[in-house]
Amino acid sequence: MIEYIFFEVTLRDKFVTYAEQHGVPCIASDDNMGLVVAIPEDLADNVADKIEEYYDTLEEEQVILSKNEGDLKRLAGFRFTLPDGQSRMLPLQTDMANRLLANFSLTEIQGLFDAVAYCTLNPNDEHLCHILAAQQYQ
Repeated sequence: MIEYIFFEVTLRDKFVTYAEQHGVPCIASDDNMGLVVAIPEDLADNVADKIEEYYDTLEEEQVILSKNEGDLKRLAGFRFTLPDGQSRMLPLQTDMANRLLANFSLTEIQGLFDAVAYCTLNPNDEHLCHILAAQQYQ
């Protein structure tokens, strides 16, 4: 499942309505860090692209709402997965979360945090040049 996080009920509901209009089933839940909507990963590329574009639009609306409300003073969070499959939530200050979301998709952010978790639990002390050289010969 791909998870999208929202901080306003109206934006979450807009997303769910849009996804369902495109035949995408949604599972909405409240999390201690925000409002989460999960959708299947195995979507057709054109549908997945439409959903991602719409989410980007809603992120922009969230930034505007946050600024209009005086930059909400609460935490946001991103869910990531440990190498053994356990799920964790990383709490962040709202302004940092908004900066991340302004530049990266939720999938990219989760991928980054997944990679950090993997490298933390499976450290590789090699220098980057050695890693790059090994990849060239694979």
